[in-house]
Amino acid sequence: MAAGETPVSEIMQREFMHLSPDDGLDFVEEVMQIGRVRHFPVLEDGKLVGIVSQRDLLAASLTRVLAFEGEHRRSFLKSVPVSEVMTRDVRTIPPETELREIAQMFARNKIGCAVVVAEDGAPLGLVTETDLLTQAYLV
Repeated sequence: MAAGETPVSEIMQREFMHLSPDDGLDFVEEVMQIGRVRHFPVLEDGKLVGIVSQRDLLAASLTRVLAFEGEHRRSFLKSVPVSEVMTRDVRTIPPETELREIAQMFARNKIGCAVVVAEDGAPLGLVTETDLLTQAYLV
């Protein structure tokens, strides 16, 4: 099987951090600054309702937080719920989707992450552009 024909279920991240719509942006910013996570699915009652990316956080920061520094910034971010900045139109894919198709979707839509979902819409995992590059060049 060629690398592009590999189903996403073989490389997806099965364990991933997620948020609720009511979580504050302070935690999101802190984790993203450490560099461990760039995308957070947002779940409500186990259902996918959005995703927060570094891009979403940057847009929120640029428009709202530039006047704040230090503890004032953190307090402000804590008061802003994830639901205000999350992307609601989340790209979802079934587990059998081939990597080639995902790469095309990422390029076409200028996105870096998709949520892998079961038939009932339950999130099963994440796949990112980094996962695709790792599969293509490091395997």
